[in-house]
Amino acid sequence: MLPAAYESQNTEWKESWRDEYLKWLCGFANAQGGTLTVGKNDRGQVVGLANSRQLLEEIPNKVRDLLGILVDVHSRQEGALTYLEIVVEAYPYPISYKGQYHYRSGSTKQELKGAALDKFLLRKQGKHWDGVPVPGADVAALSTPALELFRQRARRSGRVDADVLRDADSTLLENLHLVEGRYLKRAALLLFHPTPERFVTGAYLKIGRFAADDDLRYQDEVHGPLLDQIEKGLDLLLTKYLAAGIRYEGAHRTEDHVFPQEALREALLNALAHKDYSGGAPVQISVYDDRVIFWNDGHLPDHWTVDTLTQKHPSRPFNPDLANTLFRAGYIESWGRGTLKMRAECRRCALPMPRYTFEAGGCTVEFFKHTEASLRQQGLRDELVKIVLAVQASGAVTNSAVQQLAGVSKSTATRFLNELDRLGFLQKSGTTGVGTEYMLKGS
Repeated sequence: MLPAAYESQNTEWKESWRDEYLKWLCGFANAQGGTLTVGKNDRGQVVGLANSRQLLEEIPNKVRDLLGILVDVHSRQEGALTYLEIVVEAYPYPISYKGQYHYRSGSTKQELKGAALDKFLLRKQGKHWDGVPVPGADVAALSTPALELFRQRARRSGRVDADVLRDADSTLLENLHLVEGRYLKRAALLLFHPTPERFVTGAYLKIGRFAADDDLRYQDEVHGPLLDQIEKGLDLLLTKYLAAGIRYEGAHRTEDHVFPQEALREALLNALAHKDYSGGAPVQISVYDDRVIFWNDGHLPDHWTVDTLTQKHPSRPFNPDLANTLFRAGYIESWGRGTLKMRAECRRCALPMPRYTFEAGGCTVEFFKHTEASLRQQGLRDELVKIVLAVQASGAVTNSAVQQLAGVSKSTATRFLNELDRLGFLQKSGTTGVGTEYMLKGS
C-alpha cells in the first residue's frame, strides 16, 4: 500500500503513542474531527507498534477520563506490522485538555488563547463577538445624532417599518436585536456610542497619504459611532485624499475620481462591517498615487477562498448584528454582493480588477491603476507597457490597433497580445479573427 502524501486537516501520523497526543485528539474534536494514526512515521509509512493490544484498551479510557469524549480505536494490519487509527468526531461543544483548548488548523495543532479562545468559545455556543452583552452602558449614553442618522437612512431605505422608527430608542434597539436582557450588545456600542473605544480597543478608522511605503505625507483618524465613521470617512477619502478631475459638459461641471466612488464605498463598508474587532487594530486606508489599499483585521469564512469573493456567494457576515443594522439603514446588501459591485465598478471604469488578499495579519482590498512606472517595475518592455496603458485608457484593443500603436506586423502584434495574456495583464474576448478584442484581466 502506498502511503498518503502528507498530513492534513483531518489526518495526523505518530510513530508511537504518548499521552501528550491527547492534545491532538482534543484539537480534532474542537475542529472538524479527524484520525490520529499511531504506528506511522511522518511520511505516512507504517512502522508498526509493539504494544498495540495494550493501547487498544488504554487509549479509549484515557480519552474518556481526560477529555470527556468517546473515540473509536481500530487495529489495522499491513503485512506483519500493526498500527492503530483513533477516529475523533467533531463535537458541537468545547472540549478541553486539563483546562487547555486545542484546535486543529490545517496540518497543525494550536492551543487557543486570548481573543482566539474567546471567539472559539462564542462560536461553539452559537454566538458571535458582536452579540455579546456589555455591562456599564445604557441607552441614555448613546449618541442621539447617530440614532437619528440611522432613522433617516432606514426611512430612506424602506427596510424598517415606519412605526418602529417612531418608537423610543430602547424599543428601536430591541427591534434591531441589539439588546440582550438589560444589557446593550457590543454591536449597539460600536454603532451608536459616541466613544466606542471605551469598550472596544481600535474601534476607529485611520487614513494615510503615502508617497512610498516608507514615506507618509499626512494622515487622519475618524472616531465616534460607526455610522459617523462611514459618512465622515468616505467624505474625507474623496475630498482630501483622492483629488477628482474636473470636466465640463456645456455648463454642467462633473468631477471624476480615478477610482470609482461606489467601489471605494463598498470597500469601506466591508472593512468596517466585517472586521474582527477583538484584534484591537483600527481599519486602515493607505492612499498612493496609483492605488488605494483598505486593510482590516478580518477573516474569510471557513472553506472560502479569495476566488469565492469574485463570484456570486451567500452573505456570511462576521458580525451579524452589526451587518443587520447596516442593512436596515441601506448601507449594505444582504446578498453578499459587495465584492461583486467593486469588480463591476472597476470594469465600468476600465480599471484592473481589485486584489483581495487574506493573510494571518488580516484582509486587504487593493484598487490600482497601471502606470508606466509600475508596469516597468513588473518587468514589461516598452512596447508591452504602451499596449497595457492603451487598453486601460480605451477599455479594449484589437490586433490591428496594436499594429498601428506599436508600428509592428500582424504576427508581432499577435505575439505581444498573447504574451500579455499569458502574463495575466490582458484577456481575450470574442471569436478568433476580426471580432477579437483584448481587455484588462477580469474585465
